[in-house]
Amino acid sequence: MATFLSALGRFAFRRRGLVVLLWLLALVGVGFAASTAPPPPADTFSMPGTESQKAFDLLQEKFPAARADGAAARVVIRAPGSEKITSPRRTAQVEALVAGLSKAPQVVAVADPFKTNAVSGDRTTAYAYVTYGARATELTDAAHDGLTSTMERARATGLVVEAGGDAVEIEQAMNGTGEKLGILVSAVVLLLTFGSLVAAGMPLLTAVLGVGIGIGAITALGSTLGLSSTTSTLAMMIGLAVGIDYALFIVSRYRSEIAEGRQRVDAASRAVGTAGSAVVFAGLTVIIALAGLAVVNVPMLTTMGLTAAGTVAVAVLVAITFVPALLGFAPVKVLARRDRRQHTGKPLSKRQERRAAKRAARAKPNLGARWAGFVLRRPVAVLLTGVLGLGALAVPAASLELGLPGEGTMAPDTTQRKAYDLLSDSFGPGFNGPLTITVEAEDAKTAAERVRAALQTVPGVATVSPVTVNPAADTALVTLVPDFGPTDARTEDLVRSLRDRADGLETRTGASAIMVAGQTAMFIDFSRTLDDALLPYLGLVVGLAFLLLMLVFRSVLVPLKAALGFLLSVSAALGAVVAVFQWGWLADLVGVDHPGPVMSTLPIFMIGVVFGLAMDYEVFLVSRMREAYAHGARPGEAVVTGFRYGGRVVSAAAIIMAAVFSGFVMEDNDFVKMIGFGLAAAVLCDAFVVRMAVVPALFALLGKSAWWLPGWLDRVLPNIDVEGERLPEPRDSSAGRPSREQHLVG
Repeated sequence: MATFLSALGRFAFRRRGLVVLLWLLALVGVGFAASTAPPPPADTFSMPGTESQKAFDLLQEKFPAARADGAAARVVIRAPGSEKITSPRRTAQVEALVAGLSKAPQVVAVADPFKTNAVSGDRTTAYAYVTYGARATELTDAAHDGLTSTMERARATGLVVEAGGDAVEIEQAMNGTGEKLGILVSAVVLLLTFGSLVAAGMPLLTAVLGVGIGIGAITALGSTLGLSSTTSTLAMMIGLAVGIDYALFIVSRYRSEIAEGRQRVDAASRAVGTAGSAVVFAGLTVIIALAGLAVVNVPMLTTMGLTAAGTVAVAVLVAITFVPALLGFAPVKVLARRDRRQHTGKPLSKRQERRAAKRAARAKPNLGARWAGFVLRRPVAVLLTGVLGLGALAVPAASLELGLPGEGTMAPDTTQRKAYDLLSDSFGPGFNGPLTITVEAEDAKTAAERVRAALQTVPGVATVSPVTVNPAADTALVTLVPDFGPTDARTEDLVRSLRDRADGLETRTGASAIMVAGQTAMFIDFSRTLDDALLPYLGLVVGLAFLLLMLVFRSVLVPLKAALGFLLSVSAALGAVVAVFQWGWLADLVGVDHPGPVMSTLPIFMIGVVFGLAMDYEVFLVSRMREAYAHGARPGEAVVTGFRYGGRVVSAAAIIMAAVFSGFVMEDNDFVKMIGFGLAAAVLCDAFVVRMAVVPALFALLGKSAWWLPGWLDRVLPNIDVEGERLPEPRDSSAGRPSREQHLVG
């Protein structure tokens, strides 16, 4: 591996113009394809194999006239004070509102509340159902303005008017603040780390190139592969973070090789051969973790994981080819200012030689080496402090409550939340989460009437609607309103109870199939599917990554402690998410308007992404230790060497990645805000506590045992040479005598 990548780095350095041209052509080509591609499809939510999805598919097939491809809005109207909405004055105002909604752009139908019995029992509230002829993503600004202006005119008459549904414009859109802030902080950290504008700019340039190609490809293939517009959010977040980090490690290794006296082309070659090998295997762990989301069998998660994995693959390719090509254009300017003169091929003056000698004499072990020495002297204390600290941070995770976002979890000042609350107050808490019962039978009407009569006596059922039969009379449905809200645990118990009764009802009513569906049932099935998939997903991801790390480090214990450290990191991060987003600690600082349940998709997202990123730091830091150990250093010396060369860079990489994720906390989208905060917390915990403290402490306690590998396993595993043991040493590595390549570039 190292030999191949070294040759690739040498080729990219020497043929830098060609390599840069090819990447720019790829960017332009992808950009052109994205600009000419059809618009991406609307966001869809499906749960293959679940009862709610089977019922939904059945309704789509048996009730073709009721297929809801278009957007919809439910406009809720309440009379002011103690007035009745059915009074002649208010009735006329509601009818004027309905007439105005009917004339709004893209509206195809409006259900009059007085004709559809959509009036509350106390006669204070009513709702009108508005149907559009386009999907929510295809509604024009005129359509949104028409709905808003009509509601405003009705409010001017004294009515309380609010609206919910997918046709109502949601302000939680990505505004790009996260990416800009993350890049800005990354630039500052890179500049402080490298002391060179050129060196700081290279990782940023390569990350933007990789993300541009990745997002462009997602946009270009959106309509073909069914990738919605939100699919690219995770890809952008992960692509920016790993793109900067991967380039950072290769540039840092190049500077180290130059400092050791190697010629420029040799330094670039060895940087890609050694640090590039770590980048490849670190990228593979992230790709495995993201692609592994497919085992959950939720199409939305599968597409988000696979597209993000593809963006990471692009970031790896950019790092091992585009970065050495850029180094070829600026082989000296990438160095710190004080180090440039001795590598330009010009002889140093006597004064400069004396200064260099004095700096070398005063040189002390850097902070990374000093920290490693401290940990080696007090391994037990450092280990206990790190583990207990992360354990304390993970305590809130025991109170984790999962849910899915809906109008009931929106900020209280949004019209969707106000409409939700009005309906709950006037029609009951279960009105916002009705259940649909589908009945298949030869005589569907008779069977469904018997089912309806039986359901009315079930505890927890508020009302059951009249039976609706399809034209073929072989399928019927009834709508059931629970006594409880859609996020209430008792509603989940009711769904489970209804499904348990289905077999008995089928026998008594003559139905061939009875299924419970509806949005609430779909959300319950979704949470249950995630719970069932969690352990298989963990087993697959951790197992494959364990084998990969065993190949890299030729050890059994190193991958094992890497996996255990990941569990500490993700538990602590979940605890922080619960404390902020569920309990409301520091909610104002983070911008959480309404603390509530954590989104059901977050834990499995965090497990996949955090595991991949945790293995990044493990590979980058420990590979340098393994390299020193493979070249004859003692275990303690290998730890110090790893931190001397990798500690500062890993710290910078973690700060950059945390900054990129933290930038997304400023977005208005709740899910993006939550996952950005969780990933930032996980990166900080994993990099600075697990990898920088717990890992070296364990190395100190294990000694040579850390690198133990059974002999039979050593013979079976292929030797992929990540440490660069097979790389040839250059004939002349003197820094004072530049090669022909140096003269040409300098």
